Amino acid sequence: MSMGRREFLRTGLLATGAAAGGVAVKERLVADREEAAEKKMTVALTPDGQLVAVPVGAPAPPRPPTPAEVRRGIPGRKWVMVIDLAKCDGCGECVSACRKAHFIPTDREWIRLYKKQDSPETAPYWFPKPCFHCDDPPCTKVCPVGATFKREDGLVLIDNLRCIGCRFCMAACPFSARVFNWSRPSEDPTETRPGAAEPEAGLPRRVGTVEKCDFCPDNLRQGKMPHCVMSCDMAAMYFGDENEDAVTDSAGETLRLAQLLRDRAGYRHLDDLGTSPRVYYLPPSNRRFPAPGEAGARTGKEPAPPGETRGLE
Repeated sequence: MSMGRREFLRTGLLATGAAAGGVAVKERLVADREEAAEKKMTVALTPDGQLVAVPVGAPAPPRPPTPAEVRRGIPGRKWVMVIDLAKCDGCGECVSACRKAHFIPTDREWIRLYKKQDSPETAPYWFPKPCFHCDDPPCTKVCPVGATFKREDGLVLIDNLRCIGCRFCMAACPFSARVFNWSRPSEDPTETRPGAAEPEAGLPRRVGTVEKCDFCPDNLRQGKMPHCVMSCDMAAMYFGDENEDAVTDSAGETLRLAQLLRDRAGYRHLDDLGTSPRVYYLPPSNRRFPAPGEAGARTGKEPAPPGETRGLE
């Protein structure tokens, strides 16, 4: 076909522009590589297609765990919590930190704080109660869809995308550690990230599903402790790895787990039920604060969960 002079010039200009653009991109890439070499940097391609310079040997950005990894847990770990009842002063910071981190409405709680008294002759004390992540959990055995499961690292979690809200697990749990999600939270991070699913962070939140304390597995993958432990001003909560025989409190003190339980007569709540909880308690002996009801003690902060009475148990 014959081509007119105007069309020929137009085609030539477009071809020249494309070639120049390609040369510019190539020159930019070469320049980035030279600059990166001088600064011991390397060129990387971001997920959105941008070329950026990053330090040589920089760790790769963390990727979300696969569904299989979520079900299996963190290899080689066996998480355990220890709560020192002699240090707990009933401030409720653990409850508040948990609620804030997991966007929990005020009508439900994943960790509850009770005032207890063992006998009329003994002074009352504060008793925080999270999920116990039992090694032989009855809740996982009654779920008809496998929504709640036990991991190799000791955690018992709930897949809220699979949960159908039958509440069989709530009836089976002898510790009443689970709550039903009757409504959406006031703040929900998935609203700004539609479709985002982060199983270890409990996202997305779904109405009509069961929820509970999860020991913050998203924190554990980053080398951090659960939010409740980090927020405890009294350093009354310890968390760590049973395989390493070590637990650490919010003040950074690390102790041998076996020695701590042996020296302080550690015990597990309702251990005779045979569920083998992964939460241990240290008796409230030699308390470091006034007992509930005494002068100087904190008052009015213990929560009153629905269906349970406030005050002494």
